[in-house]
Amino acid sequence: MKQLSKPKWLIGLLLFVVLVWWFSLPKALFSDPISCVVNDQDGNLLGARIADDGQWRFPSADEVPGKFEQAILHFEDEYFYFHTGFNPISMAKAFYSNLTSSTKRGGSTLTQQVIRLSRKNKQRSYTEKIIELVQATRLELKLSKKEILLHYSAYAPFGGNVVGLEAASWRYFGISAKQLTWGQASALAVLPNSPSIIYPGKNDKQFLNKRNALLKKLVSKEVIDEETYQLSLLESLPSQPLPLPNQAFHFVDFVCQQDQEDVMASSIQYQLQQKANQITDKHQRALQKNNIYNLSLIVVENKTRKVLAYVGNTSTAKSPFRYVDMMQAKRSTGSTLKPFLYAAALEKSQILPTSLLQDVPVSFNGYRPKNFNEKFHGLVPAHQALSRSLNVPFVNVLQDYGLPLFYENLQDAGLQQINKGIDHYGLTLILGGAEVSLWELTQAFVNFKDVYSTYVTSSSQYSTGEIQSLSINASVSNTKQELDYKPSNWHASSVYFTLKAMMELERPEDFNFGAILGDDQQIAWKTGTSYGFKDAWSIGMNEEYTVGVWVGNADTEGRPNLTGIKAAAPIMFDVFKELPKSRDWLLPPYDDVKQVNLCPFSGMPKSKACDESELLWIPSHSKALRQCTYHTKVSVDETERYEVKNNCYPLSKMKKKSFVELSPIEKHFTQTMGFETPPPLHPNCSEVTDEQELMEFIFPRKNERILLPKSFDGTNEEVVLQLAHSKNTEVHWYIDERYLTTTTELHETSIHLQPGRYQISVVDEKGHFLKQDVLVEKTM
Repeated sequence: MKQLSKPKWLIGLLLFVVLVWWFSLPKALFSDPISCVVNDQDGNLLGARIADDGQWRFPSADEVPGKFEQAILHFEDEYFYFHTGFNPISMAKAFYSNLTSSTKRGGSTLTQQVIRLSRKNKQRSYTEKIIELVQATRLELKLSKKEILLHYSAYAPFGGNVVGLEAASWRYFGISAKQLTWGQASALAVLPNSPSIIYPGKNDKQFLNKRNALLKKLVSKEVIDEETYQLSLLESLPSQPLPLPNQAFHFVDFVCQQDQEDVMASSIQYQLQQKANQITDKHQRALQKNNIYNLSLIVVENKTRKVLAYVGNTSTAKSPFRYVDMMQAKRSTGSTLKPFLYAAALEKSQILPTSLLQDVPVSFNGYRPKNFNEKFHGLVPAHQALSRSLNVPFVNVLQDYGLPLFYENLQDAGLQQINKGIDHYGLTLILGGAEVSLWELTQAFVNFKDVYSTYVTSSSQYSTGEIQSLSINASVSNTKQELDYKPSNWHASSVYFTLKAMMELERPEDFNFGAILGDDQQIAWKTGTSYGFKDAWSIGMNEEYTVGVWVGNADTEGRPNLTGIKAAAPIMFDVFKELPKSRDWLLPPYDDVKQVNLCPFSGMPKSKACDESELLWIPSHSKALRQCTYHTKVSVDETERYEVKNNCYPLSKMKKKSFVELSPIEKHFTQTMGFETPPPLHPNCSEVTDEQELMEFIFPRKNERILLPKSFDGTNEEVVLQLAHSKNTEVHWYIDERYLTTTTELHETSIHLQPGRYQISVVDEKGHFLKQDVLVEKTM
């Protein structure tokens, strides 16, 4: 029995040894933090960020470049593909040399070196050598030779804080490991054995001798030919680490903050990114003469939503806050939200593209919006109000459309940074009262256009799609990064008419856009300028691309001429010059539009008073709007020089003629539309006595509060009173029945007022009387 127990004991011991060997490796050899590496869509390095432990350690590549593989094998482990983790002959030679010579010699294979690296180079001892040997043989069973070599290439030290072949290639030669020459590959192959020799000015001769000895071995083994050997000897050694590529500094930061794994194959186009950098640098040098230092730019491929170029901020040394990514910074929107309101109003049948909008002074609880040029135009077609970016008409449209509904529309469009509630924004929402980032605003415009593009490319019935976010990944389009969006509720026709109006945007005379792009290229674009000239925006799109630009100062300092049209639009059009041209892309979505007879003057459905009509396209979902209210049939005499009435002119000689009749305030500001108004009343007929038809207060409006403006010395400035009168007459002004002044033609006067309630009244030379109560308050 005792003789039988001995084999069992041996078997048990052997099984124990096998189990120890089998489980000798940790689950993961390496858990070191990895540098974030970002490439463009073709694999070119855009930039990288150092690992959390302060090391440049790039993710492991898919394969080891052939030149480095040959160099490292002939320098470290020539029999790598033949041993099982250790080389007994090399170990014996090393052992004998270490006993008989003062020069230490290593006998470790590359597999053993991988184990040593994974164990953080613990102090060398025979015990540690045994552990390395055991784990090396186990690693040979677990991984292929190629995988072991990849581990070595990724985690070998190359001097300083450079770890791994790919990081070393970029830091020492400024190229990818795949592009290494034989001389460069040999120089890097000898570094892990003596990483300290890389320091500039130190051990240069030792470094050179090691590399050249390796090159000599490669030529002797016929790995390289004699010519390659001689040329490789002439190659210089790296002296000090080089800076990594920095073509998209802020984009790399943005991507690395997304917690991406391994190498990020981004959607950036390297050449376009370079062009974008050159364009922004050129414009920033000009802008900084006006103390404007920061700008950001983005280019998006519409179909895939891939971001092709990303300039988060200008990078010149004179640019304050140049490290701040202004692409992601929230800034005042200016007028950039007007296209969304225009489309929403079309969707609700509140307006038609040609219907007239009022552009006259208005007041909403003390809020008096003004146009950018501080002029009023009376009546303006809706599409021109958008193309000319007039403020007052859009405040009126928003008031009628409903602030809560428009707020929800913006949320649906993807502008979820506008999230402080309607009470916070009020009607200023449409003029820059909200803040969004260029990233989110550009995304919203891409999604907006996609409603139209989806329709025209669909062969079946149109249906709205889900709003998507921009993609920064080259391999995945329409990738959602952070936000979940609701489906868009716009019809294709509403978007079409909006884009059509955006193509009519007036271009400044002092910038020749036609010379840059060609007058035949179709670009729908919108600019924006925030209050105080703090933010300038320009966003444009053609069929294939959308370009967004923001210009300003990161510290919110305003500057003269910091406007969308002067500061941002030239940058946007310079970028479009570098993109493929897109022409004749905006075609009507014929299944979603219809033709109706509209009054040529008002743009509204023709009424009986309209003598003429025009067949025009409108959205098919538009419900019946009220007919034209501007035309009226007026009785005139035979000469058509006078208006007449039944009680003062023979009925048989009367004519009926169509005229445009405007309110006094509309007539006062509407001067360039070429319409015909009713002639004066015949001398034999009695004058009109309805004062409301004759005159109207421009300021103050009915039920308006007057907020006393403060001058620089703290005193109250004068209040300007204005009146529109349809006749050329004198007007006498009174306040609380106290005479103020008399005006002719331009009916305007000013007066110092203290807080309180007043009654302002006017009387013309015919005795027509108009009065209005006002409340005067101090500004806070």
